[in-house]
Amino acid sequence: MKRSKVISSLAIVVAAVAFALLSCGREVDVRPAGAGTDRPAEVFPDYREVTIPCNIAPLNFYYTDPEGRAFVTTFTAPGVSVKIRGREIKWKEKQWKKLLSAATGSDIKVSSSYRSAREEVVLDWLMHVSADKIDPFLTYRLIEPGFEVWDDLEIRERNLESFEERAISDWKHTQNKCMNCHIHSHARGDLSMFYLRGQGGGAILNRGGTLRKLTLKDSEMISPTVYGEIHPGGRYGVFSTNIIIPAMHSFGPNRMEVFDTGSDLCVADFDQNHMFTFPQFAREDVFETFPVFSAEGDYVYFCTAPSKKLPAEIDKMMYSLVRVPFDAKTGELGTQVDTVWNARTRAKSVCHPKTSPDGRYILFTIADYGTFPINHSECDLCMMDLRSGELVPMDEVNADKSDTYHSWSSSSRWFVFASKRGDGMFGKPYFSHIGEDGTVTRPFLLPQKDPHFYDNMLRSFNVPDLGDAPVGFDAQEIGRIWREMPAEQFD
Repeated sequence: MKRSKVISSLAIVVAAVAFALLSCGREVDVRPAGAGTDRPAEVFPDYREVTIPCNIAPLNFYYTDPEGRAFVTTFTAPGVSVKIRGREIKWKEKQWKKLLSAATGSDIKVSSSYRSAREEVVLDWLMHVSADKIDPFLTYRLIEPGFEVWDDLEIRERNLESFEERAISDWKHTQNKCMNCHIHSHARGDLSMFYLRGQGGGAILNRGGTLRKLTLKDSEMISPTVYGEIHPGGRYGVFSTNIIIPAMHSFGPNRMEVFDTGSDLCVADFDQNHMFTFPQFAREDVFETFPVFSAEGDYVYFCTAPSKKLPAEIDKMMYSLVRVPFDAKTGELGTQVDTVWNARTRAKSVCHPKTSPDGRYILFTIADYGTFPINHSECDLCMMDLRSGELVPMDEVNADKSDTYHSWSSSSRWFVFASKRGDGMFGKPYFSHIGEDGTVTRPFLLPQKDPHFYDNMLRSFNVPDLGDAPVGFDAQEIGRIWREMPAEQFD
């Protein structure tokens, strides 16, 4: 639903009045966006003891102590030492690149000191610089956190090696249409898609720089396609069709739920403009959703659960993770379903599986129930080694707020995810490295040119997705396609 400007303006006025009343009654406890309800870390973003790629943009940050003064910070790498004075650490690009280059494969040692209200504070920490590069591009949808309203949506592409950013689709060129998040096929910049919803919209497919607008639905499907992924070969896409219902609770911490009252699997043949549907995955008593391909494209992983009486039994809606063979010659799904994660025995519900491009891992989200974990504070990331079936320890990654909407780098050495850690409201992109031995590192927040960027950002980064190259189109071209290009019909 599109939010009216009246509601938007009223919300701003109410927030402003509330802030003013608080300010009049006592000294306002101003905290950085990542602080949550605990004492804030000494620096924000908190880049202490993290692993970073050797091609990342400058990690600018600031000291959070409002009474601190005389800040001095020294960064040391083999053969290089840089001293910066002041509360804010804002790097010059050449200086940062020189430090990164010197520290690649080793550590940047950080030593800082400042005078607080009552004492001298000394901080020492390391930042390990991995020789594994991260894919240079990240796409995400910027959206205000909320329940059933939206406005001024845009999908942006950020260069992770710098602070360059551009819109690849936005409200300005589409008359404020709803748009769903952009996804790459295993981090390929030349193979991606997203949805423009409503009149004049469709699935926008990017194959090799050629854009098409598609209506991915036939007469046997319960809805147009919703969730899915493109096959590594580029010819097929696997999708779920979902009847989605949002609902509000009057009790409990998870006030907003989004659930399916029906969901099936289908396959799109982009060469033949044909939809494949499958009786074995179109049963009313079983729901299937979030299908993705294996690294080789010979399997489809998806989430499935027996139907329940909804919304009364939403807390009993538990999705397992399964896989089924896929034939890339015919576009057909098989019938032999293997269980990868059993929700009944694990007592957790799975959503958003993503296989690593090297085929070794599958990363997914687990929550107490359901398939819409963004509003579940208990929601965590879970990773399985597909060779052994064992789970990879993720203690360094997960926080006490929702962690979800993840994607892999093309090298399978990095993944990004959206986390609401800290304030509990705004999703922000965090990156973790996974080593040859399966060790996953403490995540770091997407760096910004302004160290106070996240303190003032009032939109969430939704479904961050890594790409090895820019997608090659922009918001102006998407606007032209929305106005002028007819949607290709599938049968």
